[in-house]
Amino acid sequence: MNKSTRTISGIALLGVSALLLSGCSSNAGSDSSDSSTLKLWHFESETSAMGIAWDQAIKIFEEETGATVEFEEKSFEQIRSTASQVLNSNEAPDILEYNKGNATAGLLASQGLLTDLDDAVAQHGWDDALAPSLQTTARYDENGIMGSGPWYGVPNYGEFVEVYYNKDMFAANGLEVPTTVAELETVMQAFVDKGITPLAESAAEYPLGQLWYQLALTKADRSFIDDYQLYTGNVDWSGPELSYATETVKDWTNAGYISQDSTGFKAEDAGTAFINGTYPIFYSGSWWHNRFTTEVTGFDWGTFLFPEAQFSPGSAGNMWVVPEKAANKDLAYQFIDITMRPEIQALIGNNGGIPVAANAADITDPKSQELIGNFNTLTDQDGIAFYPDWPTATFYDELNAGLQELINGTKSSSEVLEQLGGQYQSGVDDIVG
Repeated sequence: MNKSTRTISGIALLGVSALLLSGCSSNAGSDSSDSSTLKLWHFESETSAMGIAWDQAIKIFEEETGATVEFEEKSFEQIRSTASQVLNSNEAPDILEYNKGNATAGLLASQGLLTDLDDAVAQHGWDDALAPSLQTTARYDENGIMGSGPWYGVPNYGEFVEVYYNKDMFAANGLEVPTTVAELETVMQAFVDKGITPLAESAAEYPLGQLWYQLALTKADRSFIDDYQLYTGNVDWSGPELSYATETVKDWTNAGYISQDSTGFKAEDAGTAFINGTYPIFYSGSWWHNRFTTEVTGFDWGTFLFPEAQFSPGSAGNMWVVPEKAANKDLAYQFIDITMRPEIQALIGNNGGIPVAANAADITDPKSQELIGNFNTLTDQDGIAFYPDWPTATFYDELNAGLQELINGTKSSSEVLEQLGGQYQSGVDDIVG
């Protein structure tokens, strides 16, 4: 990312907030003079598809508006854990990347911390650029439940979870891409027999929770997903979907497919272990795709959708949101609009991301075509199932903790299901009553 085109703060947020705001108008959404400053946060790495594309969008924005972008790169966890406090203060940025879903963007919207974007969406035609299935996570009702109500965010990329595999390790062991769960277990057992733990995993952060949810989705239909995600009905935590997922994670741990050490591993640990060739399989999101393209040098790798599953975790990508206390809302809307342009969308697509409004002819990279093809397969079969932690504000941490206990053996599958079910229902009750 070319950092010479804008100022990047290397100082702690709270210590410099007054300085950063000094260049902003005191009237939200009204300042567009050459001396204006757009304060922007996001958590994409500079080599990611979105980081590359948004860097170019910043250059175009500064050239076209005469304004300066004050960019701060935050980690996902920094933004997730502090958003409610920061956005409810005068330290709020003008625009930031934020996670979508009831427990994240929905929660902030229900607290009045995000700007209603309906007028901006209509003015710029963003609703025409986004497929209906990708609009679900951009709109929230008064309770913060996604799928209806005003627009509170605008995604400009898509994402989903798939299987990454080390082609060289598969070939060396005479293994092929599995088409059923039974075949996947046979592949993993073959690695275990050679003394290799097959799955790169993280139970301290999201990867294991997403695998758990994917296993449930192999037994699920759309009704289950709507009950779980949108509260359209009761979720049976002793039913076939969640019981199978929980018991399978335990079985796979006992079989050596998942290491007990993963209880202390973060997503970065699992991803870099796959990059280093330590593990042959990594089940995780499309956000890793470009990083593997640029950092994997010792082997060939590929991807496939989880076998025997119509549904996979995924959604429109994280969104641009505009805090209610943003000082320069009009500049924020101009920046969002630039990120929806075909040339920026093509940069996302050709660097391992999934554009939502690109011209198909502009995507020329073969690996990117494969990635986008997998995503299109899911969207064509209505296979986007969102993420396991979305239903409540606390379920991300609760799910991680429950799965850590499952892997450690400190709780049985039934005990973990009972614990998670109670925590889930308590969180949902807080939202819908």
